Amino acid sequence: MPRDTPSEPMLRRGMKAAGQLDTLPQLKKGLGSPALFGIVQGFVGASVYFAVGVVAAKALGLTWAVFLAGALFFAVLVPCYVEGASLHQERGGATVIARYAFNELWSFVAGWAILLDYLILIALTAFSTTDYVAVFFEPFETGTPEFLLARASLIVLADLVLQLLVVAFGLFLVFRPEVLSDPGSIAGSPSIEDLMFAFPLVLVAFSGIDASSGLAGQVAIGRRGLRRLIAVRLVGATVPYDGIALVAATALPTQPGTDWIEAPMVGVAEAFDEAWIREPLRYALAVSGVLILLAACNAAMLGLSRLGYALAVNRQIPSLIGYLHPRRSTPVVVIGLGTVLAIALLLPADLDFLVGICAFGATIAFAIVAIGVIRLRWREPDRDRPYKMPLNLRLGRGELPLPAVLAALMSLAALGALLFYHGTSRWMGIGWMAFGVALYVYYRISEDKPVFRRVTVPEKTLTRPRQEAEYGSILVPIRGLPLDDDIVQTAGRLAAEENEDLGEGGAVIEALWVFEVPLSLPLDARVPEEELKRARRALARAKAVGEEYEGVEVATAVVRARRTGEAIVHEARRRGVEAIVLAAEDKAQIRG
Repeated sequence: MPRDTPSEPMLRRGMKAAGQLDTLPQLKKGLGSPALFGIVQGFVGASVYFAVGVVAAKALGLTWAVFLAGALFFAVLVPCYVEGASLHQERGGATVIARYAFNELWSFVAGWAILLDYLILIALTAFSTTDYVAVFFEPFETGTPEFLLARASLIVLADLVLQLLVVAFGLFLVFRPEVLSDPGSIAGSPSIEDLMFAFPLVLVAFSGIDASSGLAGQVAIGRRGLRRLIAVRLVGATVPYDGIALVAATALPTQPGTDWIEAPMVGVAEAFDEAWIREPLRYALAVSGVLILLAACNAAMLGLSRLGYALAVNRQIPSLIGYLHPRRSTPVVVIGLGTVLAIALLLPADLDFLVGICAFGATIAFAIVAIGVIRLRWREPDRDRPYKMPLNLRLGRGELPLPAVLAALMSLAALGALLFYHGTSRWMGIGWMAFGVALYVYYRISEDKPVFRRVTVPEKTLTRPRQEAEYGSILVPIRGLPLDDDIVQTAGRLAAEENEDLGEGGAVIEALWVFEVPLSLPLDARVPEEELKRARRALARAKAVGEEYEGVEVATAVVRARRTGEAIVHEARRRGVEAIVLAAEDKAQIRG
């Protein structure tokens, strides 16, 4: 869509022509708001089962304060994602916001950081699942089942009600008020370094925001629904999140040993003196923990799949890695590599290490999203916003969203804490990001694609079956229409790489643009600049689509002629091509 806001009648006509939803206030139909709530709540609920222990081990009696800071961050981050996703309703989450706010390189950086998040979440949920299974089967405390369960991918119900029960009973029977007035009396006072170490870890819970944001364009929800969704998200996530932190701040640091670090919710249950509550709650939390962690594992794999798809169709990862399944359109190579990497990450069996790396990717993506939403307020000030976050400060022609400013500052502070206090996670995270950026830049340059501009290809190009060549050279007239993609894809399938046994090179597609010059003008008359730009854009697009086929080279050319049909035949003979691929529609456009 253009950056200037079109009139409503024009927008309706355009949407109707594209087969889109023609109701302006709504996003495109497909899923409802419960799906979005479920994804976010699933990640938040699951994180309680592993993050609380790691944070409490460092923050001690101030665990509640660290989680309260995390809840504040969540409250300012959610509006950033909702505004950004509603502004550009495309699949991709943080990558879409970064693309329109900055450029394609920053879009990739955001996507690569979230990709790291998903990989770690798959490993984390598998690792933590075994600690809750161990309540029933003690052999699961060893590392081997953790290694095997990394591949688990099941759908289960959320445990929101159970967490609220834990909060209610815990505040009544376990909570000690002095944890608020004198936190050091619980288990000693944590150092500033420990608090700085702990804060980024609570942000792991919010990775689900990006997964739900990636569903933009596939939800049926209006402007009021967006506001209600934000309110429900905040209440549904932060009430049990902070409530359990209050109970855990009293219950966990005072327990002997460190077993509760990897299964903190079981540790909370064991803090109850009343056996009639302790034992049933212990087993209920173990069952719920297994289910919600497996659900989060499944959601992380789904997020990995959707993000891999977005990176593939925007040519941010090589075609070999971005290959889509011919029938399901899933990035099978990305999923396979992700599974292998997640299993490898389980080998150290170090929860601190996994949570730290996950927080590294999350803080980078969150910072880019918050800063990106701020930048879009000036880059696209007049664009229709189905949702606009409150608390804005007018500066020139744009408005500064104060929640986004706070989200950006807190994200950068958390990233700084990770860089200073998380040694192993720091180097792993930096190495991951450096490798990704190097891969992206090398791929774009080697494929003669721009590093900072968007390059997209149709899904069909990435689901192509391998087949032997039928033609070595094909002429394809280009007209600057959406149908061009289908024509070039057809030519690409026909012009696949020649059989190596014959000693022949790759095939060539000749993409041809014909400027039809009327008889009233000389053949070498000046072509309007806008027409030249249109031709260059169309030919560049044809080259990008055609060269996604292995061994196919696309050569582009512009010619002038009195009649398009005559020019096509003349160029085909002159170039000695073996075939011409034309559209079957709109025959009147090609005369002669």
